[in-house]
Amino acid sequence: MPTILVTPLSGIHDAIRAHRPSHMVTLLSPEHMIGTPEGIAAANHLRIGMNDVADAAASEDPPSERHIDELIAFGRAWDARTPMLVHCWAGVSRSMAAAYILLNLKLGPWSESDIAQAMRRRAPHAYPNPLMVKLADRALGRDGRMVVATQGIGRGRIVDEGECVEFPLAPGQL
Repeated sequence: MPTILVTPLSGIHDAIRAHRPSHMVTLLSPEHMIGTPEGIAAANHLRIGMNDVADAAASEDPPSERHIDELIAFGRAWDARTPMLVHCWAGVSRSMAAAYILLNLKLGPWSESDIAQAMRRRAPHAYPNPLMVKLADRALGRDGRMVVATQGIGRGRIVDEGECVEFPLAPGQL
């Protein structure tokens, strides 16, 4: 089944062994960027260097339109026949935002709230990065629905690190 997996950095090797994803998105600060792990083709590994901030003025490397455009292009090129692994440092904010963006891309308009609610059910710790969501909402032409939907699920349970979470790429399975 097509799936988007979200995990912290510490869980990527276990997730690759257990789920055998074909594609991977790494969202880490530029100074902490990793190489492509064994089991993932380099061409199928998108590495985005950004800090986890909600205000662009708070960092030298905030999420930007360019980052979101790269993520969307990567998501469009993925055929979704095999899982995609998305990770950041803790598996809570940047990676959850990226998964939310990719799910919205694949499931289409008017699914924003359903996806956010499913994210909360499957990942009580999820707190999608608000700046990434805002930029993606604009890029995907969602008229604020992605922002409102993620605001609606709140901050979530505060944790140091999330766990591996699976998001099936089918509305009825989400």
